[in-house]
Amino acid sequence: FYLRQGSNSQKLSTDEIRNFFNKEGKILFDEMINNEFSFENGYDNIKLSDYLNKAKISKSIPDEFILKNMGLINENRKFKNAGVLFFCDNIERFIPQAKITCVLFKGLDKQFILDKKDFQQDIYSNYLEVLKFLNANLKTVYRIEGFEARKEILEIPEKALKECLINAMTHRDYSEKGAFIQIDIFDDRVEISNPGGLIIKEEEFGIRSLSRNPLIFSLFNKLDLVEQVGSGIGRIKGEMKKAGLKEPKFQFGKFFAVILFRPTHEELGIIAGEKSSQKSSQKSSQKILELIRQNNKITIEELAGLLKITDRGIKKNLVKLKEEGLIRRIGPDKGGYWEIIVNKKEGGNNKKTI
Repeated sequence: FYLRQGSNSQKLSTDEIRNFFNKEGKILFDEMINNEFSFENGYDNIKLSDYLNKAKISKSIPDEFILKNMGLINENRKFKNAGVLFFCDNIERFIPQAKITCVLFKGLDKQFILDKKDFQQDIYSNYLEVLKFLNANLKTVYRIEGFEARKEILEIPEKALKECLINAMTHRDYSEKGAFIQIDIFDDRVEISNPGGLIIKEEEFGIRSLSRNPLIFSLFNKLDLVEQVGSGIGRIKGEMKKAGLKEPKFQFGKFFAVILFRPTHEELGIIAGEKSSQKSSQKSSQKILELIRQNNKITIEELAGLLKITDRGIKKNLVKLKEEGLIRRIGPDKGGYWEIIVNKKEGGNNKKTI
Protein backbone atom coordinates (compact mmCIF):
# COMPACT_ATOMS: atom_id res chain seq x y z
CA PHE A 1 0.00 0.00 0.00
CA TYR A 2 1.24 3.48 -0.89
CA LEU A 3 0.16 6.94 0.20
CA ARG A 4 0.32 9.59 -2.53
CA GLN A 5 1.56 13.00 -1.30
CA GLY A 6 2.04 15.49 -4.13
CA SER A 7 4.47 13.96 -6.58
CA ASN A 8 5.74 11.38 -4.09
CA SER A 9 4.41 7.96 -3.13
CA GLN A 10 5.30 6.68 0.34
CA LYS A 11 4.97 3.03 1.27
CA LEU A 12 2.75 2.49 4.32
CA SER A 13 3.93 0.44 7.28
CA THR A 14 1.84 -2.39 8.73
CA ASP A 15 0.71 -0.18 11.62
CA GLU A 16 -0.26 2.65 9.25
CA ILE A 17 -2.30 0.26 7.10
CA ARG A 18 -4.07 -1.15 10.17
CA ASN A 19 -4.79 2.33 11.54
CA PHE A 20 -6.20 3.40 8.18
CA PHE A 21 -8.63 0.49 8.02
CA ASN A 22 -9.55 0.90 11.69
CA LYS A 23 -10.47 4.54 11.12
CA GLU A 24 -12.55 3.59 8.10
CA GLY A 25 -14.36 0.95 10.17
CA LYS A 26 -13.29 -1.84 7.79
CA ILE A 27 -11.53 -3.91 10.48
CA LEU A 28 -13.35 -4.38 13.77
CA PHE A 29 -11.40 -6.22 16.47
CA ASP A 30 -14.45 -7.61 18.24
CA GLU A 31 -15.74 -9.10 14.95
CA MET A 32 -12.46 -10.85 14.07
CA ILE A 33 -12.18 -14.63 14.41
CA ASN A 34 -9.91 -15.91 17.17
CA ASN A 35 -8.35 -19.15 15.93
CA GLU A 36 -6.77 -20.08 19.28
CA PHE A 37 -10.00 -20.07 21.30
CA SER A 38 -12.64 -22.80 20.98
CA PHE A 39 -15.32 -24.73 22.85
CA GLU A 40 -12.57 -27.21 23.76
CA ASN A 41 -9.91 -24.63 24.63
CA GLY A 42 -10.77 -21.81 27.02
CA TYR A 43 -14.57 -21.66 26.78
CA ASP A 44 -16.44 -21.40 30.13
CA ASN A 45 -20.11 -22.39 29.85
CA ILE A 46 -20.80 -21.22 33.43
CA LYS A 47 -19.93 -17.66 32.40
CA LEU A 48 -22.41 -17.88 29.55
CA SER A 49 -25.10 -19.08 31.98
CA ASP A 50 -24.35 -16.21 34.36
CA TYR A 51 -24.49 -13.73 31.50
CA LEU A 52 -27.84 -15.05 30.27
CA ASN A 53 -29.28 -14.83 33.79
CA LYS A 54 -28.15 -11.22 34.19
CA ALA A 55 -29.42 -10.34 30.72
CA LYS A 56 -32.70 -12.19 31.41
CA ILE A 57 -32.28 -14.37 28.33
CA SER A 58 -33.77 -17.86 28.38
CA LYS A 59 -31.36 -20.76 27.98
CA SER A 60 -33.66 -23.23 26.24
CA ILE A 61 -31.31 -24.25 23.41
CA PRO A 62 -27.67 -25.47 23.33
CA ASP A 63 -24.84 -22.98 23.92
CA GLU A 64 -23.68 -23.17 20.32
CA PHE A 65 -27.03 -21.96 18.95
CA ILE A 66 -27.29 -19.19 21.56
CA LEU A 67 -23.82 -17.91 20.70
CA LYS A 68 -24.57 -18.09 16.99
CA ASN A 69 -27.82 -16.12 17.48
CA MET A 70 -25.83 -13.50 19.42
CA GLY A 71 -23.38 -13.21 16.52
CA LEU A 72 -20.42 -14.49 18.53
CA ILE A 73 -19.49 -17.56 16.45
CA ASN A 74 -19.55 -18.26 12.73
CA GLU A 75 -20.90 -21.22 10.78
CA ASN A 76 -17.67 -23.14 11.46
CA ARG A 77 -18.05 -22.78 15.26
CA LYS A 78 -15.17 -20.30 15.33
CA PHE A 79 -15.38 -17.66 18.06
CA LYS A 80 -15.16 -13.94 17.43
CA ASN A 81 -13.03 -11.88 19.81
CA ALA A 82 -16.10 -10.45 21.55
CA GLY A 83 -17.15 -13.97 22.53
CA VAL A 84 -13.65 -14.68 23.82
CA LEU A 85 -13.68 -11.53 25.95
CA PHE A 86 -16.96 -12.43 27.64
CA PHE A 87 -16.79 -16.21 27.97
CA CYS A 88 -13.14 -17.20 28.37
CA ASP A 89 -11.68 -18.80 31.51
CA ASN A 90 -8.63 -16.49 31.48
CA ILE A 91 -8.34 -13.48 29.16
CA GLU A 92 -4.53 -13.35 29.37
CA ARG A 93 -4.27 -16.65 27.49
CA PHE A 94 -5.97 -15.31 24.38
CA ILE A 95 -6.12 -11.48 24.47
CA PRO A 96 -3.48 -10.37 27.01
CA GLN A 97 -3.93 -6.68 26.24
CA ALA A 98 -7.51 -6.90 27.59
CA LYS A 99 -6.33 -7.03 31.20
CA ILE A 100 -6.98 -4.05 33.47
CA THR A 101 -4.40 -2.61 35.88
CA CYS A 102 -5.38 -0.70 39.02
CA VAL A 103 -2.80 1.26 41.01
CA LEU A 104 -3.14 3.14 44.30
CA PHE A 105 -0.56 5.90 44.72
CA LYS A 106 0.45 7.92 47.75
CA GLY A 107 0.39 11.63 46.98
CA LEU A 108 -0.32 13.44 43.74
CA ASP A 109 2.09 11.69 41.36
CA LYS A 110 3.30 8.19 40.50
CA GLN A 111 6.34 8.16 42.77
CA PHE A 112 5.05 5.94 45.60
CA ILE A 113 2.86 2.88 44.94
CA LEU A 114 0.73 1.63 47.84
CA ASP A 115 -1.11 -1.15 46.00
CA LYS A 116 -1.27 -2.60 42.49
CA LYS A 117 -3.51 -5.30 41.01
CA ASP A 118 -3.97 -6.76 37.53
CA PHE A 119 -7.36 -8.17 36.59
CA GLN A 120 -7.29 -10.69 33.74
CA GLN A 121 -10.51 -12.67 33.89
CA ASP A 122 -13.33 -12.29 31.37
CA ILE A 123 -14.37 -8.71 30.60
CA TYR A 124 -17.47 -8.64 32.85
CA SER A 125 -15.64 -10.20 35.84
CA ASN A 126 -12.89 -7.60 35.39
CA TYR A 127 -15.54 -4.88 35.50
CA LEU A 128 -16.85 -6.15 38.85
CA GLU A 129 -13.36 -6.63 40.34
CA VAL A 130 -12.26 -3.10 39.39
CA LEU A 131 -15.37 -1.69 41.10
CA LYS A 132 -14.43 -3.63 44.25
CA PHE A 133 -10.90 -2.16 44.09
CA LEU A 134 -12.30 1.37 43.76
CA ASN A 135 -14.75 0.86 46.64
CA ALA A 136 -11.97 -0.51 48.85
CA ASN A 137 -9.59 2.40 48.20
CA LEU A 138 -11.93 5.39 48.08
CA LYS A 139 -13.50 6.95 51.14
CA THR A 140 -17.04 6.17 52.24
CA VAL A 141 -19.08 8.78 54.10
CA TYR A 142 -22.24 8.16 56.09
CA ARG A 143 -25.35 10.28 55.81
CA ILE A 144 -28.28 10.06 58.24
CA GLU A 145 -31.53 11.40 56.78
CA GLY A 146 -34.52 11.68 59.11
CA PHE A 147 -35.22 8.50 61.07
CA GLU A 148 -33.79 6.20 58.42
CA ALA A 149 -30.69 4.10 58.89
CA ARG A 150 -27.43 5.73 57.88
CA LYS A 151 -26.66 5.63 54.16
CA GLU A 152 -23.20 4.79 52.82
CA ILE A 153 -22.05 7.11 50.03
CA LEU A 154 -18.83 6.71 48.05
CA GLU A 155 -16.81 9.93 47.85
CA ILE A 156 -16.96 9.81 44.03
CA PRO A 157 -20.42 8.85 42.69
CA GLU A 158 -20.43 5.15 41.87
CA LYS A 159 -22.58 5.80 38.79
CA ALA A 160 -19.86 8.07 37.37
CA LEU A 161 -17.17 5.46 38.05
CA LYS A 162 -19.24 2.71 36.40
CA GLU A 163 -19.90 4.86 33.33
CA CYS A 164 -16.20 5.70 32.93
CA LEU A 165 -15.18 2.06 33.29
CA ILE A 166 -17.76 0.76 30.80
CA ASN A 167 -16.75 3.47 28.32
CA ALA A 168 -13.10 2.43 28.62
CA MET A 169 -13.92 -1.25 28.08
CA THR A 170 -16.26 -0.75 25.12
CA HIS A 171 -14.40 2.02 23.28
CA ARG A 172 -10.75 1.04 23.77
CA ASP A 173 -8.57 0.01 20.84
CA TYR A 174 -7.94 -3.71 21.41
CA SER A 175 -5.63 -3.90 18.39
CA GLU A 176 -2.97 -2.11 20.47
CA LYS A 177 -1.32 -5.20 21.93
CA GLY A 178 1.16 -3.36 24.16
CA ALA A 179 -1.39 -1.20 25.97
CA PHE A 180 -4.21 -1.80 28.41
CA ILE A 181 -6.81 0.01 30.50
CA GLN A 182 -5.37 1.57 33.65
CA ILE A 183 -7.07 3.02 36.72
CA ASP A 184 -4.86 5.25 38.89
CA ILE A 185 -5.97 6.50 42.30
CA PHE A 186 -4.18 9.56 43.69
CA ASP A 187 -4.87 11.59 46.83
CA ASP A 188 -6.84 14.18 44.87
CA ARG A 189 -8.20 12.33 41.82
CA VAL A 190 -8.97 9.11 39.97
CA GLU A 191 -7.71 8.70 36.39
CA ILE A 192 -9.23 6.09 34.06
CA SER A 193 -7.37 5.74 30.75
CA ASN A 194 -7.65 3.43 27.77
CA PRO A 195 -5.72 3.03 24.51
CA GLY A 196 -7.41 4.54 21.48
CA GLY A 197 -8.27 8.15 20.81
CA LEU A 198 -11.58 9.58 19.67
CA ILE A 199 -13.13 8.11 16.52
CA ILE A 200 -15.42 11.13 16.18
CA LYS A 201 -14.59 14.80 15.84
CA GLU A 202 -13.61 16.44 19.11
CA GLU A 203 -16.42 18.99 18.81
CA GLU A 204 -18.90 16.08 18.71
CA PHE A 205 -17.55 14.58 21.92
CA GLY A 206 -20.35 14.04 24.44
CA ILE A 207 -23.00 14.68 21.80
CA ARG A 208 -22.74 11.80 19.34
CA SER A 209 -22.11 8.12 20.03
CA LEU A 210 -19.95 5.86 17.87
CA SER A 211 -18.46 2.62 19.19
CA ARG A 212 -15.12 1.23 18.12
CA ASN A 213 -16.38 -2.22 19.20
CA PRO A 214 -20.10 -2.46 18.38
CA LEU A 215 -20.38 -6.15 19.25
CA ILE A 216 -18.87 -5.64 22.71
CA PHE A 217 -21.10 -2.59 23.07
CA SER A 218 -24.22 -4.64 22.29
CA LEU A 219 -23.27 -7.35 24.80
CA PHE A 220 -22.91 -4.76 27.58
CA ASN A 221 -26.15 -3.17 26.39
CA LYS A 222 -28.00 -6.44 27.03
CA LEU A 223 -26.85 -6.14 30.66
CA ASP A 224 -28.33 -2.58 30.81
CA LEU A 225 -24.87 -1.12 31.37
CA VAL A 226 -24.72 1.17 28.33
CA GLU A 227 -27.03 3.32 26.23
CA GLN A 228 -26.77 4.16 22.53
CA VAL A 229 -27.73 7.83 22.68
CA GLY A 230 -24.34 9.39 23.37
CA SER A 231 -25.40 10.40 26.88
CA GLY A 232 -22.60 8.71 28.85
CA ILE A 233 -20.38 11.79 29.11
CA GLY A 234 -23.37 13.90 30.14
CA ARG A 235 -24.25 11.40 32.89
CA ILE A 236 -20.69 11.46 34.23
CA LYS A 237 -20.73 15.26 34.38
CA GLY A 238 -24.21 15.25 35.90
CA GLU A 239 -23.32 12.80 38.67
CA MET A 240 -20.22 14.81 39.63
CA LYS A 241 -22.19 18.06 39.65
CA LYS A 242 -24.99 16.54 41.71
CA ALA A 243 -22.41 15.45 44.30
CA GLY A 244 -21.00 18.99 44.46
CA LEU A 245 -17.65 17.95 42.96
CA LYS A 246 -15.44 19.52 40.31
CA GLU A 247 -16.32 18.90 36.69
CA PRO A 248 -14.33 15.96 35.27
CA LYS A 249 -11.56 16.52 32.75
CA PHE A 250 -11.12 14.58 29.52
CA GLN A 251 -7.82 14.05 27.72
CA PHE A 252 -7.53 13.06 24.07
CA GLY A 253 -4.66 11.59 22.09
CA LYS A 254 -3.45 8.06 21.47
CA PHE A 255 -4.96 7.36 24.90
CA PHE A 256 -8.32 8.61 26.11
CA ALA A 257 -8.50 9.53 29.80
CA VAL A 258 -11.12 10.70 32.28
CA ILE A 259 -10.03 12.53 35.43
CA LEU A 260 -12.51 12.48 38.33
CA PHE A 261 -11.54 14.79 41.20
CA ARG A 262 -11.90 13.51 44.74
CA PRO A 263 -13.69 15.76 47.24
CA THR A 264 -11.89 18.08 49.61
CA HIS A 265 -12.46 17.81 53.37
CA GLU A 266 -15.17 20.48 53.15
CA GLU A 267 -16.86 18.75 50.20
CA LEU A 268 -16.89 15.48 52.14
CA GLY A 269 -18.88 17.28 54.82
CA ILE A 270 -21.44 18.38 52.24
CA ILE A 271 -21.71 14.83 50.88
CA ALA A 272 -22.29 13.61 54.45
CA GLY A 273 -25.24 16.02 54.71
CA GLU A 274 -23.84 18.36 57.34
CA LYS A 275 -25.76 21.22 55.66
CA SER A 276 -28.96 19.24 55.35
CA SER A 277 -31.10 21.06 57.90
CA GLN A 278 -31.07 23.33 60.92
CA LYS A 279 -32.77 20.62 63.01
CA SER A 280 -29.90 18.21 62.31
CA SER A 281 -27.39 20.88 63.34
CA GLN A 282 -29.29 21.49 66.59
CA LYS A 283 -29.25 17.78 67.41
CA SER A 284 -25.49 17.67 66.84
CA SER A 285 -24.98 20.69 69.09
CA GLN A 286 -27.01 19.07 71.86
CA LYS A 287 -25.00 15.87 71.61
CA ILE A 288 -21.74 17.85 71.72
CA LEU A 289 -22.90 19.63 74.91
CA GLU A 290 -23.76 16.31 76.53
CA LEU A 291 -20.36 14.83 75.64
CA ILE A 292 -18.59 17.92 77.04
CA ARG A 293 -20.56 17.51 80.29
CA GLN A 294 -19.24 13.97 80.50
CA ASN A 295 -15.63 14.94 79.66
CA ASN A 296 -14.66 18.61 79.54
CA LYS A 297 -11.27 17.73 78.02
CA ILE A 298 -12.71 15.87 75.03
CA THR A 299 -10.98 16.66 71.73
CA ILE A 300 -12.45 17.59 68.34
CA GLU A 301 -11.20 14.31 66.91
CA GLU A 302 -12.90 12.34 69.69
CA LEU A 303 -16.17 14.21 69.16
CA ALA A 304 -16.00 13.55 65.42
CA GLY A 305 -15.44 9.84 66.03
CA LEU A 306 -18.31 9.51 68.49
CA LEU A 307 -20.83 11.49 66.42
CA LYS A 308 -19.73 10.05 63.05
CA ILE A 309 -19.32 13.47 61.41
CA THR A 310 -16.24 15.29 60.11
CA ASP A 311 -13.86 17.50 62.11
CA ARG A 312 -15.22 20.41 60.08
CA GLY A 313 -18.76 19.64 61.25
CA ILE A 314 -17.63 19.51 64.89
CA LYS A 315 -15.78 22.84 64.60
CA LYS A 316 -18.82 24.46 63.02
CA ASN A 317 -21.06 23.34 65.90
CA LEU A 318 -18.51 24.48 68.52
CA VAL A 319 -18.38 27.95 66.94
CA LYS A 320 -22.17 28.10 67.04
CA LEU A 321 -22.25 27.06 70.71
CA LYS A 322 -19.66 29.75 71.53
CA GLU A 323 -21.66 32.42 69.68
CA GLU A 324 -24.80 31.41 71.60
CA GLY A 325 -22.90 31.82 74.87
CA LEU A 326 -23.25 28.19 75.89
CA ILE A 327 -19.56 27.19 76.03
CA ARG A 328 -16.12 28.73 76.16
CA ARG A 329 -12.64 27.37 75.81
CA ILE A 330 -10.28 27.71 78.76
CA GLY A 331 -6.59 27.36 77.94
CA PRO A 332 -4.92 26.24 74.70
CA ASP A 333 -6.22 23.66 72.25
CA LYS A 334 -3.89 21.12 73.79
CA GLY A 335 -4.05 20.96 77.57
CA GLY A 336 -7.09 23.20 77.94
CA TYR A 337 -10.72 22.31 78.67
CA TRP A 338 -14.29 23.30 77.88
CA GLU A 339 -16.48 25.39 80.18
CA ILE A 340 -20.27 25.12 79.96
CA ILE A 341 -22.09 28.36 80.74
CA VAL A 342 -25.43 27.94 82.52
CA ASN A 343 -28.19 30.42 81.59
CA LYS A 344 -29.49 32.62 84.46
CA LYS A 345 -33.02 31.46 83.74
CA GLU A 346 -31.94 28.02 84.93
CA GLY A 347 -31.05 29.51 88.29
CA GLY A 348 -27.80 29.81 90.20
CA ASN A 349 -24.69 31.56 88.96
CA ASN A 350 -24.44 32.73 85.38
CA LYS A 351 -21.77 30.16 84.55
CA LYS A 352 -20.68 26.78 85.65
CA THR A 353 -17.47 24.91 85.03
CA ILE A 354 -17.76 21.16 84.61
